Amino acid sequence: MYLRDLLNKVKKGGMSADEAEKQIRFYGCQNVGDVAKLDANRMARVGIPEVILAEGKRIEDLVDIALAQLKSEGRAIITRVSDEQLEALRKASRVEWHPHARIAILRKKKKSSTGGVVGIIAAGTADIPVAEEAKIIAEEMGCRVISAYDVGVAGIHRLFPELSRMVDAGVDALVVAAGREGALPAVVAGLVDVPVIGLPISTGYGAGGNGEAALLSMLQSCSVLSVVNIDAGFVAGAFAAKIANKARETKK
Repeated sequence: MYLRDLLNKVKKGGMSADEAEKQIRFYGCQNVGDVAKLDANRMARVGIPEVILAEGKRIEDLVDIALAQLKSEGRAIITRVSDEQLEALRKASRVEWHPHARIAILRKKKKSSTGGVVGIIAAGTADIPVAEEAKIIAEEMGCRVISAYDVGVAGIHRLFPELSRMVDAGVDALVVAAGREGALPAVVAGLVDVPVIGLPISTGYGAGGNGEAALLSMLQSCSVLSVVNIDAGFVAGAFAAKIANKARETKK
């Protein structure tokens, strides 16, 4: 339950001020055994939900954390999920699975809509998994997402109709994912008047491989753009959605 829900309950007489205070204290930090502390007020506080990173977690700990978050907030978003972790989650709860992004979602309530619109562009097919992570996160933050994949600079003519479609749809922010030399975000940022977030991908080989050349290229862009870390799809999607949601609030 988010802070606004609690305040609305108090306003309507469905909860006393004392009970609301107890709930706020409880939801501020919830222990899950000795392994985790849920930050259930994060969405209300900063506009970005707490998301569970599955990598590096024991299966039993991951399941306990996910179920606790589902009970507390009505939703648990889990990124970078392995096959073994997915199997365990499915035994514990109903799972909404996004295979490209490797994101599992446990959900009790429907997604809300903020009216924000985010565009997700990927230079190559190999960049899609991380781009999809950004897409799912933006959608879970209430945005409508328009995506276009395999439109990189090797065939730049593929980009223009897709970019026109996004501009016509009124996107508030764009995430542009690219590996190899990472040139596409700079190209896009030189063509549009909305914020562009460069997302370097760990594709490529030899000198500058594993996303390093892409990251450095984006950081040296002549066009104005923001850049997240290599393969940081969650960060890119959350940042774009936060921009889009704030833009829509301003327009109301």
